Amino acid sequence: MNAEPPFLLAIDQGTTSTRAILFDAGMRGVASHAIELRQIYPANGWVEHDPEEIWLATLACCRMAAKGVPSADIAAIGIANQRESTLIWDRASGRALHNVIVWQDCRTEETCRKLKSRGLETFITGRTGLVIDPYFSATKLSWLLEHVPGARLRADAGELAFGTIDSWLIFRLTGGAVHATDVTNASRTMLFNLAECAWDQELLALFSVPRRMLPQIRDSVDDFGSTEKNFLGTSIPIRGVAGDQQAAAFGQACFDPGDVKATFGTGCFALVNTGPEVPVSRNRLLATTACSVAARRDYAIEGSIFVAGGVVQWLGDELGFFRVAAEIEQLINRARDIKGLYFVPAFTGLGAPYWDSNARGAILGLTRDAGAAEIARAALDAVCFQTRDLLDAMTDDMTRAGIGAPHMLRVDGGMVVNDMFCQRLADLTGHEVLRLKMTETTALGAAYLAGLGSGAFRDMDEIRSAWAAQRSFGPAIATETRDSLYDGWKDAVARIRSSDSYA
Repeated sequence: MNAEPPFLLAIDQGTTSTRAILFDAGMRGVASHAIELRQIYPANGWVEHDPEEIWLATLACCRMAAKGVPSADIAAIGIANQRESTLIWDRASGRALHNVIVWQDCRTEETCRKLKSRGLETFITGRTGLVIDPYFSATKLSWLLEHVPGARLRADAGELAFGTIDSWLIFRLTGGAVHATDVTNASRTMLFNLAECAWDQELLALFSVPRRMLPQIRDSVDDFGSTEKNFLGTSIPIRGVAGDQQAAAFGQACFDPGDVKATFGTGCFALVNTGPEVPVSRNRLLATTACSVAARRDYAIEGSIFVAGGVVQWLGDELGFFRVAAEIEQLINRARDIKGLYFVPAFTGLGAPYWDSNARGAILGLTRDAGAAEIARAALDAVCFQTRDLLDAMTDDMTRAGIGAPHMLRVDGGMVVNDMFCQRLADLTGHEVLRLKMTETTALGAAYLAGLGSGAFRDMDEIRSAWAAQRSFGPAIATETRDSLYDGWKDAVARIRSSDSYA
């Protein structure tokens, strides 16, 4: 990495917190600041965020992370963001008209059911690589246009802007000068033509979305404008943007077909690089863009688990099993082996490969000797079993496509600091698990993208050479045991699936 200017600032705006990390010339995180994000639940299955709270937290985190460093020494800013979460705002004032509808939100279940009943899933999947689900932005945007007073008329008049969180932050940081998104975020809206890499006019018509309210689509490494001077002391260019999971894959140097990473945060998202051709999943995984850098565009297959670290948070906050998440390891150490005990944490439905937004969570196989320790272990095992769901589906898709199946799993996110969890993940998936030295790979990926855009890095090969695992975990249980436990998991999932699921 070139030494001048010596710093890169990464924004990682996630589902439960906003974070900024300042990286030095050696790509070491030298300063960081994080602020928790309030979760708003207006109704059952609805999840919202306050957009002004996101904006103010982002600004505060950037200022704190860069405190004591001359702003002229920051070469560029990179942004990674929670994807699919949707908002609309007034172009003139920059004020949002409604809370952010978060990716976890299920309010558009009925809309999705009607789309499927019309036989539109084949068409939509063929254009976007996505399945019809409330998860994605299109039905959220349609809901906002129909339910926010005056929004439809104002959108048609060109007064309103739509965006995912990256677009919102870019718009605010540049003082309204730039309304843009990158290909990775655009590919999660269900309005984006994956093959043409552009907004799809037929999809816009289907969802009644005015083209003029959409952001401009740019590469992940591109010119996204510069911050207003008063925000950080000087105008700093924004040169890298990606959805959080693609940013994490970039931070994990998943640059070759077959490279796979899983990020364990609130949810878990596994993404495998499939190369330069648009992939097709036969297992209801998602086709998406992995990254777009200069003339190179990589695609990926992705699987999404809606609840991963979220179940740990629930055990502590709602059931009082522990005060802080780190205490779960000590609790699990006391767990007895109870055959047939499974926890399916479908709090907001099931993601890939089931896509059942009507499913709800359950603990099955409870006996009198099951207590907090046993339930906590079943909860962590559920994250591992769901990861195997994704890896098995990916392996089948990759094999069908003639691409080498993934065999090593690169992991990151808050859960992987727990050695017990990483070992259990290896045991229950049968994959070698590699943990990077720096677990904040989402911010790292955003910084790498900004570094490429500012000239701090020559190319992706320079980034690849810097990747190194901090520790590996290999499977330590017999294949027969692993498969027997997994059969029990599949039976548990079948028991909680909704009979009227449209997935």
